[in-house]
Order: sequence, then structure tokens, then C-alpha cells
Amino acid sequence: MLCKFVMKEKIQNHNITKMIEDKILIKEILPYLSMSKDSELDLLETVKACFYRLKTGCQWREIPVKQFISRAGTTWNTLYYHFNKWCKNGSWLKAYAALLKKYQRYLDMSCVNLDGSHSKVFTACQSAAYNGRNRYRSTNLLFLVDNQGVILCCSMPVSGEHHDLYEITTHFDEILEMLEQAGLSLKYIFMNADAGFDSTEFRTYLEGKDIIANIDFNKRKSKDTSNREEYFDEILYKERKNCEHSFAWMDAYKALLIRYDKLDITWLAMNLMGMMSIFIKKYQPQIIANCDI
Repeated sequence: MLCKFVMKEKIQNHNITKMIEDKILIKEILPYLSMSKDSELDLLETVKACFYRLKTGCQWREIPVKQFISRAGTTWNTLYYHFNKWCKNGSWLKAYAALLKKYQRYLDMSCVNLDGSHSKVFTACQSAAYNGRNRYRSTNLLFLVDNQGVILCCSMPVSGEHHDLYEITTHFDEILEMLEQAGLSLKYIFMNADAGFDSTEFRTYLEGKDIIANIDFNKRKSKDTSNREEYFDEILYKERKNCEHSFAWMDAYKALLIRYDKLDITWLAMNLMGMMSIFIKKYQPQIIANCDI
């Protein structure tokens, strides 16, 4: 009975490690992640262990190191050391930006969608606080999604007690900077956002960036919105549903459901890995064809 359980667990773990093909990891991600010349670890094995943690949400010390790492005597501390180093030097961001830039022809930028997503926090973490509306401690991230549900970029983590408009220009600058690294621009593109982003300051900011704001009117300001002169297309606004699809895909990664990462940079990196994995899954045939060239 114990033997069957062990075999089943090994098969299950094997399927998780295969969520991204090895040749995609080798060609598209590993070039942006580095180890010291003296390191005896295999880079591919280390990265696969990191993606295992993303998928299962297990503690770092619970990662089955022997399953992933062929070098004897390797501990989970070594895996976390390399993951944390790549977080600090921006390697995960560079890898995802390069992936978007290389395959941007497959993106649908006919319009983009902006929305925030709160994650529960049960430990002491940076940028985490009690959210009175949801009645739990949380961290918020602002995500920008294309018209097919691909997450293009996100802001730095924001404490859960703040609304979506808190320091919105600063956080949107972070989004634009990430897009710039990927060779993408929002100039003259329609951007959908819910009523929580309806403010004169934000609309003026977007106009200065040549972004066409399609923001729903906030009825808390005035129930009668017939006199509003700002542009709003109700049919185009329905495309904002792609945000919900994206967030549902992200929830498939257990490490993103509840935040246990204490540092903002590691939490951001985990989200970038989730975004990267979703992008690769969506365009896997095209990416594999490119890898085979």
C-alpha cells in the first residue's frame, strides 16, 4: 500500500515538472538566469524545482530536492538562495520581458484591461495589511491584460488596505516601464478599467500618455451619469472579462492563492513565473516550433 502511494506521488510530481517543456526552459528562460562558475548545481534542475514550488505552493523546505537535483547533498536552502538571487537582480523580469518581446506578434493589443487582484496574507510580509472590505489581510497587485487574457505586466505589491487608485500614477509608471522592457507601447490603445479607477487625475494622466481610457463611471460620485462627457464604450468594456479569466488561470498555481513570501521581490517573482507559465502554455506550439528551428 505504501509502495503504491509513493509511486502515485512520484507520477504526480513528474506531471507537475512537465508543465513547461525542457527545451522551452533551456531556450527561452535559462539564458536570463545565471549561476556562479563554481556552482555544481544544474541550472535546468534548479529552475524546474522553482516551478514545482509555484505549482504546488509547498514550503521551500518541503520541496523533494532529491527528485529534482542530481547532485548529492543539495538542500532546499541552496535552491532558495539561487531563486532569491534571481529575484534581487531582476532575472525573472528580464526573462518574461524577453519572452513577450520575442512573441509579441501573437498578442492581441486591440485593447487592454486594467484590474487589481488581492491575495490573502497569513504571515508577516511586506506590503500587507488588513482589508476592511474583504475582511482579511491582503496584498494587492495591478495587472494589465491583453484582449486574449494574457497578462502583460503588473505593478509592485501594494498593501491591502489601499484602494486601486492609491498612488495610481506611480504604479502605472511601473507597468509602463515593464512594457517598455518588452518592447510594447500603449499609445493610442483603448484601456478598459472598472469604476474603481474613475478619477479625474488618472484620466488626465492617461490622456498625457496618449492612452484612450475606457473607464466605467463611478456612480458613488453621482447616480446620474448622463451628463458625463468622458468617453465610455459599453460594448468595448465587456472585454474586461478577460481579466477574470487571467486571474482564474493564475489561481491554478497554489503559491499565488495565499501569500507566504515575506519579501515583495520574491512575491513579484512568483507572479512573474505564473504569468510566464500561462504565456508559454497558451502559445506552446508556436514556441516549440521556434525552439526546433
